[in-house]
This record gives sequence, C-alpha cells and structure tokens, in this order.
Amino acid sequence: MPERFEVGMPDGVRLHVEATGPADAEVTAVLLHGWTLDGRAWHRQVEALTAAAGGGAVRVVTYDARGHGRSSCMALPTATLAQLGDDLAAVLDTVAPTGRAVLVGHSMGGMTIMEYAHRHPAHFAARTAGLVFVSTTAEGHTHTVYGLSPRIARLIRLAETTGAGVLARCGSWRAPRALLRALQPSIRWMLFGDRCEPADIRLVTSAVARASLRSIGGFRASIGAQHRLDTLAALAHLPAAALVGDRDRLTPPPCAESIAAALPATELTVCPGAGHMLMMERPDEVNSALTGVLRRVLAGTPVGGATSAGTGA
Repeated sequence: MPERFEVGMPDGVRLHVEATGPADAEVTAVLLHGWTLDGRAWHRQVEALTAAAGGGAVRVVTYDARGHGRSSCMALPTATLAQLGDDLAAVLDTVAPTGRAVLVGHSMGGMTIMEYAHRHPAHFAARTAGLVFVSTTAEGHTHTVYGLSPRIARLIRLAETTGAGVLARCGSWRAPRALLRALQPSIRWMLFGDRCEPADIRLVTSAVARASLRSIGGFRASIGAQHRLDTLAALAHLPAAALVGDRDRLTPPPCAESIAAALPATELTVCPGAGHMLMMERPDEVNSALTGVLRRVLAGTPVGGATSAGTGA
C-alpha cells in the first residue's frame, strides 16, 4: 500500500501525496497529472514501476495539484502554472530531499515541470536527472485546434476561456456528478482516441468531479499563455522522452515535436489512434518510455549528441 500524507505550502494549501518505495531510493520518480485530473491517473504506471523496482532503487511519488483531487483549494491568484512550479520544488524538498529525481508530467503536469525549471533553475539542476513528457506542450494553446477547422477552434476557445473566467469565481464548489455523467460522451470525444475503457472514463469523470471549479477555470489562462521552449533548450543534457497520440485534440503531435526539437536527445513516440490520455490508453508505451529513462539515470548513462527520435506505436 502507498504511504499517504499531506505537504503544506507556505500559503496554507495542503497537497495530498502518495509515495511507494523506500525514502532512500537511488531515484525518485515524481508523476504529475494534468488539468482537472488527480494522481490516480497514473495508477497503471505506479503499478508497473512498483513491480519492476523490487530492489528498492526507485521511489514513486504522485500528488494532487492544488485545487485538484484530495488537495485543498487555493486563492484564485495562485491558480497559475508559476505557482505549480513552486509547489513542485516544495514537494521535492519534502518527499525526496536528497538523491536524483525523474520528473514525469502529463499535460498541465508537463507544463509544471517546465515552469519549475524556469523559476528554480539551480534547484532543478541539482535535483533533476531525467524527464518524461506525456501529451503536453511548451507553447500554450498555439497548436490546439481540437481536431477541428481553425475558425471553429477559435470560437470554441473563446467560449472556453469565457466560461473559465466564470468558473474561476466559483471558489471551492465542484461540478455536480450528475452533470458530469451527462457530459461523458463529450469527455470521451475530447480526451480519448480510438479505444477507451469504460473504467477510464469513470476515473476521469470522478477526477473532474473532485476538482474545484476555481481550479478548472482558474488555471486556463496560464495554460494557454505559457511558452517555455527556451527553458527546455537548456535541458538537452538530460535523458528524456516525449509521447503523444496522433488523435490528441488538446496537445496534438506538433506539441511533442517542438519539445523533441528543443531537446534533441529526446526519444519521441507517436501513438497511432491514441488521444490525450496516453497513460490510460497506451500504458505499455508510457511505461516503456518511463522505465527507459529510469534505466539510463540509474546506469548513469551520459547523454551525447542529438539522436534521431523514433516513432512507435
């Protein structure tokens, strides 16, 4: 069973954290979930890593971002990626104060890692040994067209950002579960590709139901505006992987391609038929990429010159 505890932030927000594996492990893998989700999104990766790390070389940590899951709500001005980057630095200091860390981020979680690197470069350099980016972007909403024509995408974005502003003012209230159940077909279309397990839809719906309306609306502006390709370019020495589904309507393949271009030694994997929820839709591919980075970190494999990124299924 994972160890469950809370980590307090300076502003009073308390983050729900779960950790598996010895505190003195050689490497700590920190898995950061996406917008409106929670740490449960990584359950297949936690299971795989826990089974593979029988020797105790890896500690696996997930936590719910502020306003999400079982973490407490926050003041609206702190619903930003910048604050999430600060939170990540604080979580690392608490749950893995020593040793190397591999940071794994899905969607908003990947953007959180980039913000941490941007805002805390010395802290990041001292602690981070590897990176895995899953269905994320370093360019805000630059490439997000929802799989539709650019004109319709602009209208949807306008409606989305307007609605986000309304939700952000709703505080710690949560969306009614009955409404979310009615919206499941829309959630399935937006987040998943060709294949989707009913249990995955239920988990995602449950996670959205746990997220405060303030977090659902409040983080939208920051997510859309972030641009961190320059930050990534300074991290090219780290073992890294980037994965994306070719049916991803939120962070389509150009998002991962630009990350791989900024990090030339990154292994790029494009999963045919998959959508935004790769850790659920294609757990084997995500697990393989993650364990590959962990193996390189544990072996101390240096990252040489640029290598050609491969495309896998």
